[in-house]
Amino acid sequence: MFFASDNTSGVAPQIMAALARANEGWQPGYGTEAAMTRVTALIREIFEAPGAAVCLVTTGTAANALALGLLTPPWGAVFCQTRAHIAEDECGAPEFYTHGAKLVLAGGDHGRIDPGALRAALAATGTGGVHGVQRGALSLTNVTEAGTVYTPAETAALAQLARDHGLPVHLDGARFANAVVATGASPADLTWRAGVDVLSFGGTKNGCMGVEAVVIFDPARAWEFELRRKRGGHLLSKHRYLSAQFEAYLTDGLWLDLAARANRAAARLAEGLARIPGVTQRHPVQANMMFPAWPAGTHERLRAMGAEYYQDDAGARLVTSWATSDEDIDRFLAAF
Repeated sequence: MFFASDNTSGVAPQIMAALARANEGWQPGYGTEAAMTRVTALIREIFEAPGAAVCLVTTGTAANALALGLLTPPWGAVFCQTRAHIAEDECGAPEFYTHGAKLVLAGGDHGRIDPGALRAALAATGTGGVHGVQRGALSLTNVTEAGTVYTPAETAALAQLARDHGLPVHLDGARFANAVVATGASPADLTWRAGVDVLSFGGTKNGCMGVEAVVIFDPARAWEFELRRKRGGHLLSKHRYLSAQFEAYLTDGLWLDLAARANRAAARLAEGLARIPGVTQRHPVQANMMFPAWPAGTHERLRAMGAEYYQDDAGARLVTSWATSDEDIDRFLAAF
């Protein structure tokens, strides 16, 4: 009954097997291994973006922060949702890697940025001349921190607002696979066709050991990112262990299969919770994360039965993964 996070589950067998194969013999380092060439080809095919550049790092924080450093000057503002991961959970890494850019928060229901709120934030920023920060970039998150998703049209509407002010767009896709499965949209439609310039494409939360891909849809920006990755200490010498993970992740649609399992588990859990009197959901359940509220005393009973999850004042956050079983869910529901 472990619903604390999808990054606490194990590594998918196919990916572990790929790591074992990568461990054999000698291979070049720093991303020059043959597997990295295949990863780039796979991502270009999946995203229908033949010119896209791909760089791998080990953490989502590095992917987001380095990407924002690429897109935003030190005197710029990064516009993001009030509860965005980059605002609440990365210990100032985006500010650090941009050398001082300011995060400007825009509200909205259920983890999504409200276009009106973004429009107001854009209008209020960069108007003070040399005395204030300038508009820098827009960062979206899909799946959002509330477990909801952006459709291609919703992404495009926000990206267009950024474009109207000459701003590039970053997408935090730590759970991008779950968003693709949830929306049924193509990876291209959720990213570059909707106006996204750089994607942090997550693997760690979806069955990988520890790897994220930064997908740069404008290849002219690629060399600068490579320099930033090296200067920031995120270019691994034994890079083959990253490319081995991502090649297995993308082969034969494994990344979508794993995400579909997690999303199905969440749907089963949400359906079960809906049948329990007094339990409500604070946000729509659209992918693999939910935020139920329940009567007083429930936490104590669930904890005593061995359930693990994040608790807050209003209720809980429950996250399912590719490894969540029906038995896990049924035991959790029975604990009520």
